Amino acid sequence: MHACLVRSAVVAVAAAGTLTWAPAASAQPSEPTPSASAAPAETPAPDAGSVEITAKDTAGDVLPGAAFLLLDSAGQEAGRGKTDAQGKLAFPDLEPGVYRLKETASGSPLHEVVADQDVIVTPGATTRLTITDPFKAAKVFLQAKDDKTGKLLPGATVNIGTGDSTLLTLTTSSKGTASGELPVSSRKTQFWVKEIKAPVGYDLYKLSKTFSAGPGAPVTVTVTNAKTATDPKPDPSDKPTHKPTSTPSTPADKPSSGTGGARPSAPGTGTPDADSSSTAAAATAGDSTPKTPAGSLAHTGADATPWIAAGAGLLVAGGVVTLVVARRRTADGSEPDDSGTAS
Repeated sequence: MHACLVRSAVVAVAAAGTLTWAPAASAQPSEPTPSASAAPAETPAPDAGSVEITAKDTAGDVLPGAAFLLLDSAGQEAGRGKTDAQGKLAFPDLEPGVYRLKETASGSPLHEVVADQDVIVTPGATTRLTITDPFKAAKVFLQAKDDKTGKLLPGATVNIGTGDSTLLTLTTSSKGTASGELPVSSRKTQFWVKEIKAPVGYDLYKLSKTFSAGPGAPVTVTVTNAKTATDPKPDPSDKPTHKPTSTPSTPADKPSSGTGGARPSAPGTGTPDADSSSTAAAATAGDSTPKTPAGSLAHTGADATPWIAAGAGLLVAGGVVTLVVARRRTADGSEPDDSGTAS
């Protein structure tokens, strides 16, 4: 059809007697414009997701000003920000995938930041997270003292806890002190102290003791111990007197010990020295008689002293009587005989 139109135009111009080439734009062949519906359809982009954070502490209070950083799977920053007055922060328009969430600041001097964690973003959904920041630990300083002198005591072991839970165990060093960190769950927490081992030479501290501690605040805990009571040493004067023991007599065939032994007589004579024999006999008699210690009970047998005294008395009385009789006889015999003197 296009060729027929061109021929008709040429014939018409020739008939008019003038030959002129004037191509018409409408006469040029034109390619059909493809419609938009004919274009190949592109793959639609997946729906984006988001992350919403709420920051709180262990007591349940929201934490405004907490700072967070979000990194994609390649480690590139995907977003950062701080929680608002309600403790909330949102990261919108995130491609689905796994992200890394970092808390860079808690926004409070009383709280610690949490460890990094992974976050999964799903298409067209919002991933909601609650971040709970713990309170900073309290600084505990323990000391054990003598209850009288105040001297610091080593070797005291105590448990510190709250409720039924023991949270910290400390033992005083050679300086009598110890320190540690005590986890707290509120801005003011009540704790108990119990001594489980006393210093050497001291009684266990059995009184109940409590104290309060706050996040990050130092606190001093003191336990006092009393010396263990010791039994007094016995007085030697209070010891019971030993019972007397009888000394066995010296055998006849053995000389007694010490100066009581009999000495041999002078050489050349077979007769023993009388003085030596009497001395030996006296010593032997003395050794064979048990001596009664001072303060001991009397012997059960009869004592010979009264008999000796009685015998001595009788001898003295007899002597006196004999002397009197003798004097009388002498007096009677001394009178002069008349017949004798006359002659």
